[in-house]
Amino acid sequence: MAYLIEEEECLGRVEMEALQLQKFHRMTGELTMNRFYADKFASHAPGDIASLEEFRSLPFTTKDEVTADQEQNPPYGTNLSYPIDRYTRLHQTSGTSGQRLRWLDTPESWAWWTVRLWGIIYRAAGVTAEDRLFFPFSFGPFIGFWAAFEGAQQLDNFCFSGGGMSTAVRIAILLEHNISFVCCTPTYALRMCEVAAEQGIDLAGGPVRGLIVAGEPGGAVPAVRGRIEEGWGARVFDHAGMTEIGALGIECVEQPMVTRLIESECIAEVIDPDSGETLPDGAEGELVLTNLGRWGSPLIRYRTGDRVCLTAEPCPSGRGFRGMAGGILGRQDDMFFVKGNNVYPSSVEDIVRSFPEILEFQMQVRTESGLTVLNIEIEAAAEAAADLADQLSDRVCSRLNFTPTVKPVKIGSLPRFEAKARRITFAPAAESQDT
Repeated sequence: MAYLIEEEECLGRVEMEALQLQKFHRMTGELTMNRFYADKFASHAPGDIASLEEFRSLPFTTKDEVTADQEQNPPYGTNLSYPIDRYTRLHQTSGTSGQRLRWLDTPESWAWWTVRLWGIIYRAAGVTAEDRLFFPFSFGPFIGFWAAFEGAQQLDNFCFSGGGMSTAVRIAILLEHNISFVCCTPTYALRMCEVAAEQGIDLAGGPVRGLIVAGEPGGAVPAVRGRIEEGWGARVFDHAGMTEIGALGIECVEQPMVTRLIESECIAEVIDPDSGETLPDGAEGELVLTNLGRWGSPLIRYRTGDRVCLTAEPCPSGRGFRGMAGGILGRQDDMFFVKGNNVYPSSVEDIVRSFPEILEFQMQVRTESGLTVLNIEIEAAAEAAADLADQLSDRVCSRLNFTPTVKPVKIGSLPRFEAKARRITFAPAAESQDT
């Protein structure tokens, strides 16, 4: 299949919004059996909506609502537009932020995700029919890169699944098979660099020319991105998606550090997380998404919990999609306050990763004597650890206006991650005050 920019990707804003409404009406016409949205929209008429301004009068959908629906109507909830025998695919969320969600797809919805969305993503990242792709993830029920793998297969690329292997074996395989693109988390891209260095392997001199990374903000965190690109000698492309919403964000070859939302396949909004009011482009707020092709189990005005800043600045590629400047800035529920400063874990990671001697780290937010404090554990060579701890503490203070406690720990004592990394914990106040 051809990797060409399609007309829908290059529409102007007026034409793009008209396309979005057309696709929204086609989707809502399929929801006659969907009990979840029949109840939610009982006092609304989605089919009569004539503008995006009217669209914004529809109620939000929240993860708590979907979770409660699945708990009350196990195992899949009522957000199903067709009889159960139409569904052929099941995935579930990782559960890093609470209850796991189960998500079903019909063949048509899954094709939308694999071929339609990933076709656009691969085009934007400059993947060609000659590229050979490697997918080092578990291939379990978590969505991971399942859709990326099957999408690349449908587009006739060579695909190698890397489930059930050690990192060393995966490195050997991608070199042996002349892999040119790797799809993984930013954390695992760094882990592969670490293992390659231990084995004396020069990844930067290998065949990989691009990495599509997702699952964490790292792909758009400058220091993380820089370490990956240096270690691999390859370009990083930030990708954003969610199990329940789809694969809807990618960085174009022509413009690093801006993750474009695939607006021909979704309606994107940014809101004030407290008031719910729509914010203008350029203002930071919570991302709200409506997917337009997953008719079997859609989400309409879904509050993602992701903090973003949308820009309408045109993409040099010619695509008409708005972009998330700096990618996803952080999760709404991960943000914390220290001395009046709002802090995202990604901001701290950007500083930590600016020290190439630090191999891995963990953070803990605690309350001590009524004040919020941040403790950071770092792995580094023993002879440099003490100095690095002081330097890191000073750099966090100069950049973020507070001083963390930094503690060196033994190399190999902190966890390594293949899928989503969880490097931050929040200690309960009672526990903090007792220690």
